[in-house]
Amino acid sequence: MLDNSSSYYYFKLLRLYSHFFTTTFDYFMLELKNDVYQIGGIPISVLTEKYDTPIYVYDTAIMARQYDQLKTAFNGANTKIKFACKALNNINILKFFKHIGSGLDTVSIQEVWTGLRAGFDPKNIIYTPNCVSMEEIDMAVKEGVQINIDNLSILEQFGHKYGNTVPVCVRINPHVMAGGNINISTGHIDSKFGISIYQMRHLERVIKSENICVNGLHMHTGSDILDVDVFLRAADILFEVTEHFPDLTFIDFGSGFKVPYKPDDYATDIEEVGSKLTEKFNAFCKTYGRDLELWFEPGKFLVSQSGTFLAKVNVIKQTTATVFVGIDSGLNHLIRPMLYNSYHHIINVSNPMGKQRLYTVVGYICETDTFGWDRKLSEVKEGDIIAFQNAGAYGFTMSSNYNSRFRPAEVLVHEGKDYLIRKREDLEDILRNQVESVTF
Repeated sequence: MLDNSSSYYYFKLLRLYSHFFTTTFDYFMLELKNDVYQIGGIPISVLTEKYDTPIYVYDTAIMARQYDQLKTAFNGANTKIKFACKALNNINILKFFKHIGSGLDTVSIQEVWTGLRAGFDPKNIIYTPNCVSMEEIDMAVKEGVQINIDNLSILEQFGHKYGNTVPVCVRINPHVMAGGNINISTGHIDSKFGISIYQMRHLERVIKSENICVNGLHMHTGSDILDVDVFLRAADILFEVTEHFPDLTFIDFGSGFKVPYKPDDYATDIEEVGSKLTEKFNAFCKTYGRDLELWFEPGKFLVSQSGTFLAKVNVIKQTTATVFVGIDSGLNHLIRPMLYNSYHHIINVSNPMGKQRLYTVVGYICETDTFGWDRKLSEVKEGDIIAFQNAGAYGFTMSSNYNSRFRPAEVLVHEGKDYLIRKREDLEDILRNQVESVTF
């Protein structure tokens, strides 16, 4: 599907053309042409009639644009991008990123296996687990991927078993707080992630006593970086500790680049980060004595804006204080608003020119599952299609079967055509692994 001969020329044209766009909210989101909302040139009504609702729809052109923006921002260094597949792990998406030149960032052995099934070279996969067993790490070693360890206890066990025969990356916690919700900030002092910079002496002793070959350093401050200088300060901390590691081949700065979620929202200035960090990195390499690779692991940045979640309005319910729009989905399909208090811009795509009214959009789960309070939407009626934007990251991957509801279908729009990449579940999927073994 993604390997036809026209793809190369399509993406070359796309990347050339993308430089003429401005980075406004409307550009990042749905297209409105002749009063019809479209995704990748396909009217949303065509997609919902063909695949029903609710559905996740992803546009590869947006993914390619985001990938190219990041590569361009850091083109002054030997930059390698590893797509963080926890954000969107459909195998077709992984194949697409491999197709355009990306590596893969994984956090579980299951993601490693999926990446290998998608065709990634093990050398282009980094495995960065947290609080897993040594047995799982052994499985990753067996697959030949780059191991990244963020725990002194596990590092000591790893060194005792493998010595210097298997190079390993070490994840450092710089104790720098990124922007965004506390649940997605991973570099602060109370985080479970990484080995503290204040444990460097202990880390040195473990590496020396077990004869461990450290070939990379890693950090990830968390998602939604707003202050470029905070990120650069964390980078300086990482540069400072490299004096303890003479055999490095790469430094991995994770990701966390923020994308806009609402009109007039802020986003990480990728060009500024790219310019400043590239300059710092190249100066560091001269001091270090050789050129290293500069790695990033973007997930949300690459796929968030490519995804739209479409649902149908079941009911309009008016109470003494609120007008609710109740849809055929819930927190079982998109949990981020309830889990992180995250914002997803919501549009009534069935009535683009309608009068704006105030609604609270809720789901059908037997639990409070509010997607957005007091949102201005074009007047909504039952049967309308509601679109949640920026739904490409941590939408389907965090979905569940709560209330025994089926998980939705996934559709990929590529070069003007739509492809079903995951079937909607049915009752057999719900019951498949249940064992009716007891007689009553």
